[in-house]
Amino acid sequence: MDTVRTQPGPLAVNTNVSSTAFYNRIQNNRALLIRLGIAFALAVVVIGGLSFLFVHRSNVASAELADAMRTYDTPINTPDQPVPPGTKSFSSLEERARVSNGQFASIADHYGMTVAGRNAQYLQGVTALQMGQNATAETLLKKSADSWNRDVATLAEIALAGMYRGSGRDADAIAMYQKIAAKPSTVVPAGLARLQLAELYEGTNKPDQAKKIYAEIKDKDPKSAAADIATQKLSGAPAR
Repeated sequence: MDTVRTQPGPLAVNTNVSSTAFYNRIQNNRALLIRLGIAFALAVVVIGGLSFLFVHRSNVASAELADAMRTYDTPINTPDQPVPPGTKSFSSLEERARVSNGQFASIADHYGMTVAGRNAQYLQGVTALQMGQNATAETLLKKSADSWNRDVATLAEIALAGMYRGSGRDADAIAMYQKIAAKPSTVVPAGLARLQLAELYEGTNKPDQAKKIYAEIKDKDPKSAAADIATQKLSGAPAR
């Protein structure tokens, strides 16, 4: 009688594989899974630790910035505007700027990656400007103007424009005002930049260019505060 040879079906188990090899394969896979699990657990711990550290540093920076802002808001004691006896005060704007500048600089240096640190860098630039250190102020304000936070960036840009305008760098001031107007923020709207640009033109004996800007503000955003000022300027009435 002929021997019938049966072929294994598609789900047949290969009985040639020893039970020892099969066990070793399971053990190797288990070891790999354990290593992956440990690596994942370590990653979670590291990320959690970094997140905690960042939050802690942010809180410390915010507290220090609040303290620096109290210094920056301290009143100036002058003969024309004396402060009550016993009230902390400074004798001049420059003195107050110098003291608060040191605080802002420390925060910016130590906590530059935090929101408070970036705000401190901007204020460091502002106080340097108040101290008459224009070169230092320009460097700091340009750094802040490159911030991803558009509010901080436009605050720095409007400060730069004012510095350029005050030092006779009209072309730089005009370019900065136009930049802000093209990409404003919630704290520095386009109307504010355009008003200051128009005032610059008025101050440099270019009334026609100023009137053109006032008319554009009035037409494009008639319900804004900037439009009210522009309307007054066009009518010749003093701005309130």
